[in-house]
Amino acid sequence: MVKELIIDSTPTGVTIALIEDKYLVELHKEHINNNYAVGDIYLGRIKKIMPGLNAAFVDVGYEKDAFLHYFDLGPQVQSLIKLTKIKRNGTVNGTLLDNFKLEADINKAGKISEIVSKNLILPVQIAKEPISTKGPRLSSDLSIAGRYIVLVPFSNVISISKKIKSNTERNRLKKIIESIKPKNFGVIIRTVSEGKGVAELQKDLLDSVSKWENFTKKLPDAEPSKRVWGEMDRTSTLIRDILSADFTNVYVNDANLFEDIRSYVHEISPEMEKIVKHYKHKEPIFEHFGVEKQIKNGFGKTVNLAGGAYLVVEHTEALHVIDVNSGNRTASKENQEENALQVNKEAAKEIARQLRLRDMGGIVVIDFIDMHKPTNRKMLFDYLRDLMLLDRAKHTILPPSKFGLVQITRQRVRPEMNIVTVEKCPTCDGTGEIKASIVLMDDIESNLTYILQEQNEKNITLCVHPYIEAFIKKGLVSLQWKWFFKFGQRIRVKSMSSYNLTEFHFLSSKDEEIKL
Repeated sequence: MVKELIIDSTPTGVTIALIEDKYLVELHKEHINNNYAVGDIYLGRIKKIMPGLNAAFVDVGYEKDAFLHYFDLGPQVQSLIKLTKIKRNGTVNGTLLDNFKLEADINKAGKISEIVSKNLILPVQIAKEPISTKGPRLSSDLSIAGRYIVLVPFSNVISISKKIKSNTERNRLKKIIESIKPKNFGVIIRTVSEGKGVAELQKDLLDSVSKWENFTKKLPDAEPSKRVWGEMDRTSTLIRDILSADFTNVYVNDANLFEDIRSYVHEISPEMEKIVKHYKHKEPIFEHFGVEKQIKNGFGKTVNLAGGAYLVVEHTEALHVIDVNSGNRTASKENQEENALQVNKEAAKEIARQLRLRDMGGIVVIDFIDMHKPTNRKMLFDYLRDLMLLDRAKHTILPPSKFGLVQITRQRVRPEMNIVTVEKCPTCDGTGEIKASIVLMDDIESNLTYILQEQNEKNITLCVHPYIEAFIKKGLVSLQWKWFFKFGQRIRVKSMSSYNLTEFHFLSSKDEEIKL
C-alpha cells in the first residue's frame, strides 16, 4: 500500500490529507491557537463533585466545565495530588521521581468524593476534545507519548503492544526498557518500536522524560485553569503516530512548515527525511493532487459507489445510520443473494473509509442489503473486520443480524469532520436570481478601485472562475494590462475551479482574504 500525506497550510490553519493508494482516507484540520487538543495538560480546579455520577466537573478555562470520572482518575492519582502540592509549596526542587515516595493505588470501586474535594488543584489531561455542547473529557492518569514509547509517571509497569506477536521480540524490548527507564516511571512500548535498537528507544525515552521535566518545572508557577504543557501540533503528532516505511511522499505547500516537518522527520526517522517535499506550484495543493474533488465526493448525505450502488449517511443525536442501496446497479448473472453480497462488500470498503474520513464516533448502525445465507453474512463480517484493521481508532464490530444490520462502536476523541458539500449560492444568496453577467467586470473594477486607491493595498490577487480568468487575460491589450495602466500596479489573476462563474474574491499580499 502506497501512502502519502498532503499538507495544506493557510493563514487560518493547517489541513492534512492522508492518501492510501490515491484514495483520501483521513482528513485532519488544525486551527491556529487550537486549545484543548487531546494530550494537553491543564492545571484544573475542581468546581463540583457529582456523587450520583461518581464524577467531578473541573474548570480548565473552557466555556463549559470539563468532565472527570472516577475511572479516569488513574490508580496513582494520590501521588499526583501529593506531587502537585509539594511542587506548588516549593518544598521539592527535583524534576524526576527517583526520591519520590509513591502513594497507594486507589480502590477501583471507590467514590470520587473520597479522593478529591471542591477547589482542589489537580493536573488533568485532555482525553476527549469538546464536542457539540459538551466540554472536554479529562483524565488525571497522565501520560506522555513519544514515537516508540508512552511514558507513564507514578508507575513501574512495562506494557507492550499486543500487535507485537513475537515473544522473542517482546522479551528483547522489555529488557531494553528495564535497563534504561528512570525509577517510578512506567512505559508502554508502541507497535512501531518492533525491531528498533537501544539507541533509538533510549533517545525517544529521554525526549519523553524531558517533556515531563518541562511540565514539572512549570507546575509551581502555573495558574489554575491554564494549560501547563501542550502536545505537539497536530501535524507533528500525526506524523509521529503513523509514519512508516509505507510512506512514499509528504508534500507541504508552506516553506516554514516544510522545514519544521523535515527537521522533525530527521529526528525521529533520518532515513525518511528525503520523502518530505516542498510543493511550489501555483495551483492549490489539494487541487493538484485531486484531494479537493475527493473531499466534495466523499462528504455529504449521499456517497456514490463505483458499481452504481450508493450510501445514504444520516447523523442523529444518539447515533449515525448508514443505509446501503443497490441503486441502478444491474443484477449479476448469479442469483440475487450473490448480487447482494457483491454490493455489500463494495459498500463495506467505502464505509470503512468513510468512518476514518469523517472521524465518525459513538454508535454506527449500517443497514446492509439483506442476505439469507449465514455463510454470506459471516463472509461480509470478516471482510468488514479486515478492512477496519487499518483504523487507528478503537472500535468494536458486531456480526450482521438476520435483518442485515451491523452495529459498530468507534472511539471518538475529537469533533466529527463535517464538510458541507451542498452550499447556498454565493452569487444569488439563495434567491435564484443573479446580477446580469455584463456588469460583472464593472463590479470587479469598482472593488479594485476601492481596495487599491482607498485602502492602499499592494500586491493583491484576484481569484475568479477559470472562464473569467481567460476573459481578463485575453488579447494583446488585455483587461489585466488596462488595470495595470489605470492603477499603476499589476493585479495577479488566479483561477479557482471551485468558484461559481460570477464569484470573485481578493487576497492581500499575505494571501489573506480582503473582506469587502
